[in-house]
Amino acid sequence: MQHHNWQPDLVEGSLPVFVFPTELVFYADEQTSHKQVLTLYNPYEFALKFKVLCTAPNKYAVVDATGAVKPQCCVDIVIRHRDVRACHYGVIDKFRLQVSEQSQRKALGRKEVMATLLPSASQEPSHSRPQEEERRMKEQLADSAFFEQTAFQPEIRAASGGPSVLTVLLGLVCVAVLMLPTLGELESVVPVYLHLSVNKKLVAAYVLGLLTMVILRT
Repeated sequence: MQHHNWQPDLVEGSLPVFVFPTELVFYADEQTSHKQVLTLYNPYEFALKFKVLCTAPNKYAVVDATGAVKPQCCVDIVIRHRDVRACHYGVIDKFRLQVSEQSQRKALGRKEVMATLLPSASQEPSHSRPQEEERRMKEQLADSAFFEQTAFQPEIRAASGGPSVLTVLLGLVCVAVLMLPTLGELESVVPVYLHLSVNKKLVAAYVLGLLTMVILRT
């Protein structure tokens, strides 16, 4: 009698997906809560690849929105709320984790995780109220538009193009101005018409300081 490793019934959406937690709550007044972790478990004997979608991708930064999970292993997915504003308080967003076999493109299973931003932990709504629970369940089951991971803002910002050429040139001019002799200096090989007053050098130093701040921010 031959034994075969169990393989999933390749019916789209039928494979159970195990994710913890099943709900993310961010608190505006708690900086540490702005970064949370979703753990995707793979209890099966075959590898899974996953993809993270979201109804509001511009509000979140997701590290490793796509990837793979080895058999009987788990993977952590870091999610950071990057748009903590009062206008988003109480709004329920949803993440969808889709999984499939390495050799398959269609999603074998999916799991949705709700995400909510609240002003404070003390203002978290009570889940014991039946009406509130019913409303939340309706929100969870409602059809929503999910976007591909390419719409996510990456957690690690891409390297910027750096300061513009004009900014660098202005900085070099200011440095050159500061290196020129001051009016009244006698022992100098630089022509007299290139001797600058103290006030002009102060202006050049001020502009150089502003340009340095601009360069450091880019």
